[in-house]
Amino acid sequence: MQYPLISEYVKAIQDAGDNLEQLAHLTPVLDDHGEPYRSSGAFAVVFKMQDKRTGKYYALKCFTEEQQGRAEAYRQIADELDLLDSPCITSVKYMEKELFVDSQCEEDEFPVLLMDWVEGETMEAYIAANYQNQSAMSMLCYRFGKMAAWLRTQSFSHGDIKPDNIIVRPDGSLTLVDYDGMFVPSMKGSQSPTIGTRDFSHPLRTVDDFDETIDDFSLASIALSLKAISMNSTLLDTYGASDRLLFSENDYRNPSNSKVISALQGLMCNKDFCTLYSLFMLALARKDLSACSFRLFIGEKPNINSLFEDLSTDFTEEELEEAFVDEWGVKYSKDGRKLLKVPEELDGTYSVKKGTKIICDSAFCCCGFLSSVVIPDSVTSIGYNAFYDCRSLSNIIFPNSVTNIGGGAFWLCCLLTSIVIPNSVVSIEEYTFMDCCSLLNIVIPDSVTSIGECAFSGCSSLTSIIIPNSVVSIEMSAFADCTSLSKIVIPDSVTSIGGSAFAGCSSLGEVVIPESVTSLGDHAFYECDNLPYNLKQELISRFGYELFLSPYQLPF
Repeated sequence: MQYPLISEYVKAIQDAGDNLEQLAHLTPVLDDHGEPYRSSGAFAVVFKMQDKRTGKYYALKCFTEEQQGRAEAYRQIADELDLLDSPCITSVKYMEKELFVDSQCEEDEFPVLLMDWVEGETMEAYIAANYQNQSAMSMLCYRFGKMAAWLRTQSFSHGDIKPDNIIVRPDGSLTLVDYDGMFVPSMKGSQSPTIGTRDFSHPLRTVDDFDETIDDFSLASIALSLKAISMNSTLLDTYGASDRLLFSENDYRNPSNSKVISALQGLMCNKDFCTLYSLFMLALARKDLSACSFRLFIGEKPNINSLFEDLSTDFTEEELEEAFVDEWGVKYSKDGRKLLKVPEELDGTYSVKKGTKIICDSAFCCCGFLSSVVIPDSVTSIGYNAFYDCRSLSNIIFPNSVTNIGGGAFWLCCLLTSIVIPNSVVSIEEYTFMDCCSLLNIVIPDSVTSIGECAFSGCSSLTSIIIPNSVVSIEMSAFADCTSLSKIVIPDSVTSIGGSAFAGCSSLGEVVIPESVTSLGDHAFYECDNLPYNLKQELISRFGYELFLSPYQLPF
């Protein structure tokens, strides 16, 4: 059967009252250009319609490609879902010869699929907008796990689970859409109309795999990806793509050579992550998860208030106006949870009040006479530029409660000699310790997975540093101008090193870069004149002459 073009469907929907039969009471919702609001995929176009009598919105799906057995399949699907009451699934109704279309096709009446309209955005779009928001991603992972566990208790399966087929509603709940590949019990013994999307399907799946287990691998893959991204958003930057999450079909086919699977080893300190990793590996080995409890998808529910506090380090004018001021002139939020602002003339040692959760952005900025700060174990987040240009600060100890240290937090703390980062911190952000010229040593815990841009740039007294095997990426200029740094050993976990990463490290005489590093940015070893000739040649043969060339402009 030949189907109309999308443009022909648009014309027909514009006059829906005349061209629809049983659904003539529906009218199209118009976009900003006055055309029917729509979205299109490879095999169909979907219009947003409204029943003016009730105000209710519907999705009207019009097909552009033939699919054998579609009519009967959707009748069976509609019967299965008819009595189902769950926000994860919406109702469907397949209607033959419902829409009249003036087209070049031999026929002029075509089928439609009527569904409830689901407000929200695709999970794909939601992740793109929120992947750096730990609280949002943690809750998304939790909700996806609950949906996965529920779905695997049902007698049907979706058939093509992927972020583009999941709607995130305004309240955060998830709804599956696009049921073209769905299996219901009445279809047992037949072949699947699709094998799903390759980057989310088991690599050995065929059309003969068509039962209630066909979603198992997709669910495990997506759940693991969401958990990993919620723990370290840079993984999506490094390994993701616009139409998928962390994994590609090649990762499934060659797991032992997969860079992303190797990178995930650094997150094994988290119990829920380990569980999801095990589910993924079991599904990869067996194609289904029928041998285990589906409740394993559901991890510990995130403490949203805690996550929000950890990440929200800014403050408002209203908070400043209502602030409590202590005897040293330090301003705290009315509830005592935030340290807002410190007077620049503060000197000597200062003890942050117990119960404080957050040290806000630029809180101690330019306190040139401050020598020491005592941070209580209630603090979870230290804001951006929190201690920027505290030139007399020589001593600070982080409690293990700290999970987030903002970018530039200790930039230009010229007298700071040593730092111990707690094992709760996942990433060292950009500019965090830049120009700490007295810093002699630093301990990076094995919880850290990334070292940000210019994180240690200009730490001219730093002679050595141990990078743990949890680190996956070292960003641009991370150790640039560390003129006393004599040796650096890159662990096997690292896959990418940014441009100018070690530029200006004039004392660097020994570098170990494992085979796991596949990306080493230009100018990485500019002005590293102390490197042995044979080592330079080895690096050039692997990564090119650009490693030692001068950049047009260093980013610091």
